Amino acid sequence: MDVDIDDFDGKLLDQFRSLGTTDRDVLIAQFQSLLGNKLNRESCAFFLDMNNWNLQNAVCSYYDFEQPSNSLPRMSFVADVTVGDGEAVAPNTIFFKTWRIKNSGIDRWPPGCHLRFCNGDNLSMIERRMVDALGPGQTVDIDVEMKSPSRVGMYQSQWKMCTATGMYFGDVIHVETNVTEGGLLGITQQLARIGQQNHSNSNNIMFQSSDASQNVLSLDSRHHQIIPFTGISFNTNSGSSADLSSSSTNEDDLDMS
Repeated sequence: MDVDIDDFDGKLLDQFRSLGTTDRDVLIAQFQSLLGNKLNRESCAFFLDMNNWNLQNAVCSYYDFEQPSNSLPRMSFVADVTVGDGEAVAPNTIFFKTWRIKNSGIDRWPPGCHLRFCNGDNLSMIERRMVDALGPGQTVDIDVEMKSPSRVGMYQSQWKMCTATGMYFGDVIHVETNVTEGGLLGITQQLARIGQQNHSNSNNIMFQSSDASQNVLSLDSRHHQIIPFTGISFNTNSGSSADLSSSSTNEDDLDMS
């Protein structure tokens, strides 16, 4: 069936006119809906403000500016390093959620990529966490400090990787917690961190002791020489020397003829 392009453009313009409003929050929501929720609110506001909050012009500017969606970075979820789904945590408790993610594409991520809260209950004081530009096949652990709500119940917080221009990409990752009295998640994480710190301090002490022993041995080797078979050590810094390395008698000294 043939499609009249002019008629199609006219219908699209009619749709834009029907969306006419001066409420900026409504314009942002309409912009997001037209783009299939691919853009976050801040980026939608940027394009709208750049076009004097004209929705039609903002959408056109977006498509002029953005690259095709198939050129977006790739990200795959690998594992939950901390906090499994439904893990129990006491109310008003600080804990750390750590995800392991991977660049599953063939290109290095561009600068400015970050993990951003996108849906559900934001249990963190931040909405985004900067991430290093990963090369193809590289993985990274991302940790976000969170705090459980004061009311008991199940809470889920969803996060997604985002480009510097506000384009979401990759798998949606989440944390799901069961806030309940008597939850031990915060306590177990604190104990684990204390154990890691003590282990690190013990290693530092061992390294320092090893260095000190090496220094003593080095000093001993500079000032003393150990003579095999005799057990005698003497200082060689005076400039004099004695050859005690052989216990045999010189044959010339025994020649009586």
